[in-house]
Amino acid sequence: MSDALATAITAAAGLGGALLGAVLPQRFNVRERAAEAELAERRRSFEERREAYTAMNRASEQFHTLLKDALHRMRDGVYTDEDRTRLEESRRDYRDRYASAQMIVPLRILEASRELNRVLAGVDAAAKRIDRGLAREGESAEDLIVTVRQAEPRLVTMRTLMRADLGIRDRSGGPEGFGASGSRRPEGLKEGRRRLSGG
Repeated sequence: MSDALATAITAAAGLGGALLGAVLPQRFNVRERAAEAELAERRRSFEERREAYTAMNRASEQFHTLLKDALHRMRDGVYTDEDRTRLEESRRDYRDRYASAQMIVPLRILEASRELNRVLAGVDAAAKRIDRGLAREGESAEDLIVTVRQAEPRLVTMRTLMRADLGIRDRSGGPEGFGASGSRRPEGLKEGRRRLSGG
């Protein structure tokens, strides 16, 4: 082999190595950025659902409690304008939280919230009729106090599904890690970051 040919081969090998050395890190960086973007999206989705669940659970509990109180006060003949205002404000907050959550929550949680809403909305409508002197046959505050209790197990079901979707482990050994919607708990997100950083 002539010196010229050997020099050409060496130069070509060097060029190929240089190109490969430039391409491989670039591909790795692209994959790393894609993984980081996916992790950020999972974090955003997790936080969005957690905030929605917290607000929806709080509003549901508050509306349920005030509705029960209103019915007891109607039955006892001590229902006031202040009670009406407080209940209506709670109902509106519950309605808004319920409507907002429908845009982001998984179907199984949406269905559970609808079951709860069916009870609360029905009792609220009947309570308003009674308060206005327009009660239908068989409607009374006493009967509605019994009916509104049906909301309690529905509240528990909805809350349990929300916690499971966020990957929260309960004493019975519930799920952790990826929630039912495919998002990790914060611990899982931290683990993802460690893998990205090579730690």
